[in-house]
Amino acid sequence: MHPAPSVIVFTVLSGAGFGLLAFLGLGAAEVYGAAAFLLWGLGYALAVIGLLASAFHLGNPQRALMAFSQWRTSWLSREAWASAGALLLLAPVALAAVLGGGLPPVFGALGALACLATIGATSMIYAQLRTVPRWSHWTTPAVFFAFALTGGAILSGQRALAGGLALLLGLLLWAAFRLGDERFQAEGTTLGSATGLGRIGDVREFAPAHTASNYLLREMIHVVGRKHAARLRVVALAFASALPALVLLFLPGGLVFTALAAALHVVGAFAARWLFFAEAEHVVGLYYGRR
Repeated sequence: MHPAPSVIVFTVLSGAGFGLLAFLGLGAAEVYGAAAFLLWGLGYALAVIGLLASAFHLGNPQRALMAFSQWRTSWLSREAWASAGALLLLAPVALAAVLGGGLPPVFGALGALACLATIGATSMIYAQLRTVPRWSHWTTPAVFFAFALTGGAILSGQRALAGGLALLLGLLLWAAFRLGDERFQAEGTTLGSATGLGRIGDVREFAPAHTASNYLLREMIHVVGRKHAARLRVVALAFASALPALVLLFLPGGLVFTALAAALHVVGAFAARWLFFAEAEHVVGLYYGRR
């Protein structure tokens, strides 16, 4: 599928932001005053900027508020409610920390649960799509949670935990690449099954469905070179997982090395998320001979 920059920015930044807010809500980093303002502010900034970036992918951004109306059937709507709930629930916790005080742990725990619900809802927007076999798999929510928790642990200063999560992320990312390559064939979807004509013989395309470009060709079909994808997979695994783990587990603590690990991780996250969209094959490509 077409890797839209707005959606890539949204999923990377909001994931890291809600991951950080979840750790702060659970009291992983006990900071007060100016330090709390900076750390909580970073979490809110990443989450809000990511959510705002997602609005640019809408055909009519001013109608973004309508996303809240379909919560019974839409994971996008559930994500909207969960994200709003998380930001509101954690606001008093953040304010108390900035003012030098604290609230009972239950307030932060509820906000952290809402953050995790937001991450889960975001992942299910993609995992629910059976028309994209690579996404319709348990690895999709697993990788989304791994990215969010790894980023949150790094930014909240949980070095040992973040190093372990980075290694786990690498394993899940590798599994998503390998298993994802087999998903389309494993689903058994062909032009014959898609048209319902396979039972009477082999089905092949006689002529293109369209003679000019259209929305489906622009948004649902994207071809990425195998060598290009292989290089980006190495970049994603190295920068999102291996290099941050080395920095966190074997180099001294401190702001400089934490910032280095975070920067490396973000580079890998953007590479992995670009591949997440670029390598996803929609079954509509069968109609255009793009499989």
